[in-house]
Amino acid sequence: MKLLFINSASTDYLQDLTFSGLVKLLGSHNVIDYPWNVKYHLPIKNYPKNLGYTHFSLNCHLSIDFHSFDAIILASAKKDSLATLKKILPKVANKPIVFLDGGDRPEIGGDFCRLGIEEEYKDLIKQRPFDIIFKREYFLNDHVEMLHVHPFPFSFPYNVSIPTIAESDKKYDVSFWAQQKPAIREKALTMLQGKYDCEKNGTTLNQDFKTYNRKGKFYLEEIARCKIVLNFRGGGWDTMRYWEVPAASSFMISQKPQIVIPNNFEDGKHLIWCSDSLDDLLDKIDYYLRNDSERRKIEQQGKEHLLKYHLNVNRAQFLIDTIESYLS
Repeated sequence: MKLLFINSASTDYLQDLTFSGLVKLLGSHNVIDYPWNVKYHLPIKNYPKNLGYTHFSLNCHLSIDFHSFDAIILASAKKDSLATLKKILPKVANKPIVFLDGGDRPEIGGDFCRLGIEEEYKDLIKQRPFDIIFKREYFLNDHVEMLHVHPFPFSFPYNVSIPTIAESDKKYDVSFWAQQKPAIREKALTMLQGKYDCEKNGTTLNQDFKTYNRKGKFYLEEIARCKIVLNFRGGGWDTMRYWEVPAASSFMISQKPQIVIPNNFEDGKHLIWCSDSLDDLLDKIDYYLRNDSERRKIEQQGKEHLLKYHLNVNRAQFLIDTIESYLS
């Protein structure tokens, strides 16, 4: 299979994870990023802005034959990627067109509206509707009748390894290193003030992404040094933290995502859910801080489940299989 991957120059976690996963499975000669994305081919960014990095390749960008592709992927709900598809649409309109919607909003293409280009989006799909849609924020009630729409959450990159930290070397009890919006995050951070080792490890109110002390690969290593990591929804239900914590072999207490996640983690087996009201949050933290062996078993099973179902190559394989099924 040969795919034209119409991408945004901006960081887009779902777009970038999918690109590197597809290249791993199909090879760089069969997954052509268009326009050429420097972050995919040169190691100029740190985690998580390097999720799409593969290796240097020009991919014959100087002489692209648009007729040679089996399918076209609009890989993000961003202004520049939409403009690129609109520009080349006359050349690819007879090919299957796939939309990879990694935006925070639940409606299909909702981020185009957020960015103020809803009319341009509607005009394009009026000319040429999408054949297949992969949706990150997939709510069953909204999409149950849309058989060509598939749930497609974030994942963890197959090529990022995190050193395993022995229980005796885990130096933080409870962490939630995140900005305090939306309201549930602020509520959780407020509840944690003055408790456990939160203030000492930086689990405080008024955190800001630009001033985080833990960035890049060091952030993942620090996640691995936590006994308990908390997770709550951000702009969307799907967060990178939801996948990073099990990848780091750490134990997660999380708000249950209200989106469809195939092969999702199971409560009590791979992680622990807390209520949306957070009424049980502190009790669950206290319990699992006391019960080391139970906590370690769950975090180990969470890591195994992630490696089996939730690497970006797993997502890429599902995308490939879905397109092949459509083509047949």
